[in-house]
Amino acid sequence: MPIDPDVAIGADLGTREFSWTSSDVLLYQLAVGAGSRPGDNVSADALRWTHDDEALQVLPSFAVVAPSFHETDPPALDLPGCDINLSQVVHGAQHVRVNGPLPTDGSARLTTRITDVWDKGKAAVIWQEGVAVDPDGEELWRVRSSIFVKGEGGWGGNRGTSNAVVVPDRAPDASTTYTVTPQQALLYRLCGDRNPLHSDPAFAKAAGFPAPILHGLCTYGIVLREVIDLVLGGDAAAAGGFGARFAGVVFPGETLTINAWDEPDGIAVTVTVGDDARPALADCLVTRR
Repeated sequence: MPIDPDVAIGADLGTREFSWTSSDVLLYQLAVGAGSRPGDNVSADALRWTHDDEALQVLPSFAVVAPSFHETDPPALDLPGCDINLSQVVHGAQHVRVNGPLPTDGSARLTTRITDVWDKGKAAVIWQEGVAVDPDGEELWRVRSSIFVKGEGGWGGNRGTSNAVVVPDRAPDASTTYTVTPQQALLYRLCGDRNPLHSDPAFAKAAGFPAPILHGLCTYGIVLREVIDLVLGGDAAAAGGFGARFAGVVFPGETLTINAWDEPDGIAVTVTVGDDARPALADCLVTRR
């Protein structure tokens, strides 16, 4: 069968060494909307994301893109035991956990493996986990992500578990909106994801969309940045991690509505898009350090 769990689960996906600079951090944070509101160019709070001085801080979500930040080819799929292609795949979920404030420049080594393969009947879900360490071997961050592979379930395997985030039955503690800029997907693709679905109108139309769509990880970064500003006083070091499931499509020009509930276990977040409030991200939880 196209996916062999016995081969895939536990498979070592290799180790890569990489480095980043403050310029990479600044580009990433601009790409997820930092500095885009009127007055942000003279706001000390906003400039913590966008100006390379001693106050510059790094979003924890930068860890997700740092290893592949300088790649210019569309993402490839080469997973042991998985005979699948990019047209079958959508990003399912993304989690990151950082061990401390991320440095504005540095180098690291990331080791990744497949941890789970779930059988959802009409699809399969493949989970990967990567651990990044600094040159001294100290863990910097841990990322966990899933891909949803259409048409590859049904072998009778493990259906997996649920990580649903419970949203409190009360008004949110904080709310905001963010309007995706027309060029946001074109800017975000410079952060290492050149999938033409986000830039080429003809490719997007062939894939069934009326126009190029925003990267799910761009929405992910926008939401984390907004929640840090809303609930954590703009202090990136106060956030220990962020997990979310990708639940819908966002187009440049649309408006995200972000609601946050400050709970003992973390900050529960809902994210909808457009006037019809369709879901963009689900099961969102920002944890504290």
